[in-house]
Amino acid sequence: MTFFIQKNTIRVILKNVLALPTKVGKTSLIMSLVSEEFPDEVPLRAEEITIPADVTPERVPTHIVDYSGTDTCTSLYDETHMANVICIVYSVNNKKSIEKVSLVSLYAKHKNCSAKNLKNISELFYYAQKAVLHPTGPLYSPEDKEMKPSCIKALTRIFKISDLDNDGILNDNELNFFQRTCFNIPLAPQALEDVKNVVRKNMSDGVKDNGLTLKGFLFLHTLFIQRGRHETTWTVLRRFGYDDDLELTQEYLFPLLKIPPDCTTELNHNTYLFLQSVFDKHDKDRDCALSPDELKDLFKVFPCMPWGPDVNNTVCTNEQGWITYQGYLSQWTLTTYLDVQRCLEYLGYLGYSIIQEQESQTAAVTITRNKRIDLQKKQTQRSVFRCNVLGARGSGKSGFLQAFLGRNLAVKDHMSYYAMSTTYVYGQEKYLLLHEVLPDFEFLSEADLVCDVVCLVYDISNPRSFEYCAKVYKKHFLDSKTPCVIIAAKSDLHEARQYYSLSPLDFCRKHKLHPPQMFTCNTDEAPSKDICTKLTTMAMYPHMTQADLKNSTFWLRASVGATVFAVLGFAMYKALLKQR
Repeated sequence: MTFFIQKNTIRVILKNVLALPTKVGKTSLIMSLVSEEFPDEVPLRAEEITIPADVTPERVPTHIVDYSGTDTCTSLYDETHMANVICIVYSVNNKKSIEKVSLVSLYAKHKNCSAKNLKNISELFYYAQKAVLHPTGPLYSPEDKEMKPSCIKALTRIFKISDLDNDGILNDNELNFFQRTCFNIPLAPQALEDVKNVVRKNMSDGVKDNGLTLKGFLFLHTLFIQRGRHETTWTVLRRFGYDDDLELTQEYLFPLLKIPPDCTTELNHNTYLFLQSVFDKHDKDRDCALSPDELKDLFKVFPCMPWGPDVNNTVCTNEQGWITYQGYLSQWTLTTYLDVQRCLEYLGYLGYSIIQEQESQTAAVTITRNKRIDLQKKQTQRSVFRCNVLGARGSGKSGFLQAFLGRNLAVKDHMSYYAMSTTYVYGQEKYLLLHEVLPDFEFLSEADLVCDVVCLVYDISNPRSFEYCAKVYKKHFLDSKTPCVIIAAKSDLHEARQYYSLSPLDFCRKHKLHPPQMFTCNTDEAPSKDICTKLTTMAMYPHMTQADLKNSTFWLRASVGATVFAVLGFAMYKALLKQR
């Protein structure tokens, strides 16, 4: 269990309230703390001392500095800027020092101490530590006698994460999980009832259906703060990743994850189960899709909406344009593959490491082995494969991407250069990422070329369209081990003779490529995904020769297995949905 205490050491300054060498007893307090007896002789100033971490309640070493009134203003300025907390000391039998306290504009805890009688000396430094490690300022406004907005916002996110079934109430199981997560001990049944009874007595809508509402949860923390138990609220906040300014820490949101070269990042099985539970608790109408309101509710624990309108053209949606369950998982898979640090950040907002009881979000990610090892062993354990789609402008690339998502024609609003969905090869579910590469031939970058399979698209009705594919292949992929497929798009139109020295079929024969695959998205029914199954298969088995890939029996086995598994998978999913 990790808590983000921001101070490695605490520096405490004891200062009198008069800018004079008035004897108010601060040096005696320090001497009595160290020796546990009142000193017979008190020096003008005590040497700086350090209280070791193992004798302090918070396990943080504490440096104590005695500031003397004879010190210069410069040294006071330096010391106060180095200090974490300042203890203002005054003498109860010195009228001037008492009057001066009222002029100090500070939220101060007044603690009566006696160095001679050894009264409340340890308590003084305990409260000094507490003021640093568990400050009131970020949490509560004493003037308004209410919690600050930033604290309410943080605790509201914590409540929503802890509300595992998203019914707006923390039931006994959720409260016990929350208690164990934050404090490492469960609540006894009677203690749980006592907590709820306190809330019931103070507010009518704090408890509902024998569970704690958000209002009740916030009331309890307000009560903790008002009663001086700031450490309780701070323990909760730090467990959920917050720093002293009530911002999520960089360590929490961006845990270190090193990705070796030629390796990719994927979500593991347990993470998909976690994301499924997040989807389920927000899919209120059980239609296997997230409406705009449901999606907004899911992302309330984020500082802003992470998915833009282009996501609807990146993954599968239903007829209303709402992201389906498959599309939701596809978008998470895409983010993990393209920008794993962003994925870790998003999982942090969802409270992944807390709910899954992991040290950090890095436990959610699998780093695949080097692609060269896959080639050597002629097998891969990867689940996500990237296909770069290249072609001249207007060749039909966007339509090809949208067809993969089950759409007949490309949408014009909020276009996306990515399309991500699942395919099945030999009964195995895999993710295929189609990436439409911009057609500027002279400016193709290394990133545009790195992929598992290449798709070269030309428009059969445009006589100049194939030339681009031929040039790209010869310049970048002729000697490459990356499998290539040529797509003859817009096959519903009249086929024009291409202005190139070789016809597309002859070009494929010369370079031992699979014949051009005919494709159109201009159909009454959903376009066929057979080509995408072939692309995924080629990405999974890049070591296979083109002769093997041209073997019709090979494709038949792959696609029949995919069809059978897809039908069975859909039936199983419907059965699970009924159970939910």
